[in-house]
Amino acid sequence: MHHPTDDLRIRQIRPLIPPAILQEEIPITDEIVDLVSTTRNQVADILHGRDNRLVAIVGPCSIHDAVAAVDYAVQLKEISDQVKDKVLVIMRAYFEKPRTSVGWKGLINDPDLNESFHINKGLRIARRVLVDVNALGLPTGSEYLDTQIPQHISDVTSWVAIGARTTESQVHRELASGLSMPVGFKNNTEGNVQVAVDAVVAARNRHWFPGVTKQAIAAILETNGNEDCHIILRGGSRTGPNFEAEHVEKAIERLTKEGLPAKVMIDCSHGNSKKDYRLQGAVLESVIEQLRGGSQGILGVMIESNLVEGRQDIGPETVYGQSVTDGCVSIGQTKQMLRSLATAIP
Repeated sequence: MHHPTDDLRIRQIRPLIPPAILQEEIPITDEIVDLVSTTRNQVADILHGRDNRLVAIVGPCSIHDAVAAVDYAVQLKEISDQVKDKVLVIMRAYFEKPRTSVGWKGLINDPDLNESFHINKGLRIARRVLVDVNALGLPTGSEYLDTQIPQHISDVTSWVAIGARTTESQVHRELASGLSMPVGFKNNTEGNVQVAVDAVVAARNRHWFPGVTKQAIAAILETNGNEDCHIILRGGSRTGPNFEAEHVEKAIERLTKEGLPAKVMIDCSHGNSKKDYRLQGAVLESVIEQLRGGSQGILGVMIESNLVEGRQDIGPETVYGQSVTDGCVSIGQTKQMLRSLATAIP
């Protein structure tokens, strides 16, 4: 009698669109290639002290509506142009949401927000949004959660975050070592900064690991290591907020000890805002104060922002331009915050 031992808990297997096909379906222009390449180089220059501007990763906690995302991008581009001599603005374009337990996992995983999980549809929508936003002249940054997804969208991504729940993951550190753009590692959800420093050290080195090619063929990837990684202070459930000058100094000491660039990015949301989006402005004020005080250790900031402030639950009637995950400040407030930030740079 035949007793299978494999795939016993797999309910269904559907084909995933190969990255090469998706890139062929939704190609990028020479102008977008130039924008992505230039932005990556500029972030690296700011990280390594060759450019005295700041990086600002600004945008929705998660994108759930492609039309609203591009609407938002048009407005963010206006303020981006106004502050570009002081602040390099990159739109936060997050399509994958790590969950502490369960919940909506983002537009790629469930684009219809109804647990139908049309992942191929999600990939197409996500790539189209990235291409449309970059076509405006506004670069994008995403969080990489599933290690296969970067092959579908990394050519149109200028900066990447590895989230608090995955910074300790060896797989994500290996991934970062081979990515073509600068990568920020968040401290973990409890607030441990050393794991983020360790991640930057790991990603700086060469690695060999299983992956997939653009043709979706299983492969062994060998990386060169990524010299353009940094840490992100986002506060923690155990340690509390970590955006003040003393926290920045301690983080810089850890980085210097490892021979890493002495700059940190500060997340104005999450643990630093105690999960209250309205406190992001107070975090930014502290950053501005530190910069005016001569701090050289701040690479930039992250701000969760959308067309409409606040958040809402997923349901039959949703407010256009309002987050369905974490609360966000409005685009109007965001413009004021970015103008304030620009005034802190000499």
